[in-house]
Amino acid sequence: MRAEHRHELKTNTLAEWMGNLPQWTRDNLVSIAIVIVTIVAAGGFYFWRSYGRNAQLQEQYRFTGFVNQISNRKMQLLGAQSPAGGTSSILFEPARNLETFAKSTSDNNLAALAYIKQAEALRAELHYRAESVSDQDFAAQLARAKQSYAMAVEKAADNPSLMALAQFGIALCEEELGKFDEAKQIYARIAADDAFQGTATAAQAKLRLETMDDYRKNVVFAPKPKPKPRSNIIPLKPAEIQLGPVDPNRPSAAAPTGVEGVPPSVRGQVPPTPRGDARDTDPNAPAGIKATDPNASGM
Repeated sequence: MRAEHRHELKTNTLAEWMGNLPQWTRDNLVSIAIVIVTIVAAGGFYFWRSYGRNAQLQEQYRFTGFVNQISNRKMQLLGAQSPAGGTSSILFEPARNLETFAKSTSDNNLAALAYIKQAEALRAELHYRAESVSDQDFAAQLARAKQSYAMAVEKAADNPSLMALAQFGIALCEEELGKFDEAKQIYARIAADDAFQGTATAAQAKLRLETMDDYRKNVVFAPKPKPKPRSNIIPLKPAEIQLGPVDPNRPSAAAPTGVEGVPPSVRGQVPPTPRGDARDTDPNAPAGIKATDPNASGM
């Protein structure tokens, strides 16, 4: 078969199919519509799922950044790495960012955790503050922290771990305010709730109940010991050092003369004349021969 004839047959077949396309479309309209809707729905679902997953990852990344910012600023306060690191007010900015994040996110678990971290930052600012805190400011800031913990309780209704952690934070605020009875009641509820069994917060609440009475006692430091009396120390006269040429006419201070260098018990007594060696009078006499006095009796 020649090529021209094959091309003519293909052209006729295509023309025939194009001519029957409208009728085929009308006969299969429902099936075509179903296929088109299915393709569009599948594409839309895939796009929505990918977008939602990316948005969730971005929210988690932002939250992690705010938490790390608090940790870094705490280290900055402890290390005093810069002049700005000397004030605890640098913790307020990440606390505000966490509050804004908690209000904007659609994830209740992330929102609850953000409120908890915000409350922890507010409490930490009081402990890191270098200057003294008035009772009014102390109570007002702890009230803000308690409010953040309460918001976390609402958001974490379906998460026992976060629920217990938020209630534990409220108890800590009550304890720091000196309301130990209220704090003890909250600790007891956490420890007794079956929904919280097996969580780390429940174990912490039990430990707090056992040791909280120790925190209620006033800490009294021992008095400063009295200084020991100083022993009698005889001052020593510094030795004189001759730096220049020695004066032969200057008397030596090492050999006292007169009665000042003689003890009182022997003052006025004439010391006996020592009997010297024979060489004292005769330099040629052998050693060991005592010298004799020629004026002595018996000679």
